[in-house]
Amino acid sequence: MLTPKQENFCQKYLELGNASEAYRQSYSAGKSKPETVARTAKALLDNHKIAARLDELKAKIEKRHAITVDALVDKLDKLYDAALTEAQIGAGVSAVMGIARLSGLDKQVVEVVAPQLIIRRPGEL
Repeated sequence: MLTPKQENFCQKYLELGNASEAYRQSYSAGKSKPETVARTAKALLDNHKIAARLDELKAKIEKRHAITVDALVDKLDKLYDAALTEAQIGAGVSAVMGIARLSGLDKQVVEVVAPQLIIRRPGEL
């Protein structure tokens, strides 16, 4: 069973999509350093009870709205096609980036190798 603050964190995390901000709004973190907030928020996400609750809440949302990644990608594909038909390049790019985000392809992997910083994209590792 979660504490009221942990439950609020879960709700805020799903609403905001940002663990640090969910932590700030759920706990008294006004004077905490950003690094402390980020570290504590990550620890909450790693907590098995919180992770299970988040999975439960996500499943309820998906079931209620019948939302799947495939359905969202299909809608974005249609919006992309419509954007190209109307020569709306910016809207087309937004649709492509939405598909990339849903597919997890918009992430950068940062690897620190002394004395330089090397940025690699997924698949380049």
